[in-house]
Amino acid sequence: KMEEGEFFAIETFGSTGKGYIREDMECSHYMKDFHVGHVPLRLPRAKHLLGVIDKHFGTLAFCRRFLDRLGETKYLMGLKNLCDQGVIIPYPPLVDTKGSYVAQFEHTILLRPTCTEVLSRGDDY
Repeated sequence: KMEEGEFFAIETFGSTGKGYIREDMECSHYMKDFHVGHVPLRLPRAKHLLGVIDKHFGTLAFCRRFLDRLGETKYLMGLKNLCDQGVIIPYPPLVDTKGSYVAQFEHTILLRPTCTEVLSRGDDY
């Protein structure tokens, strides 16, 4: 149930295809699960990578290119382990029909006593 004073993110996806998106292809974007507490990790590379992720990204989304720019190498097995353990959530690309484009749009709203306020609305959108 939505309550007054709560914030919500509303995400919509536009497509030039049929309008039915699905996750597909190789994943490159990830985010640490905010709700996961301490998880014992056996792989030293996974422990190291989690430290790097905590230091540089926290619970913000990141991509493998960001890890490359930080000088991290040979991290794919550690990243897979973190995903398998539920510490990191993978976000694979969203696709529709071949050759079409998919775009995500998001607004943040606040429920007020007399109205719903769109906080993310700018001059251009």
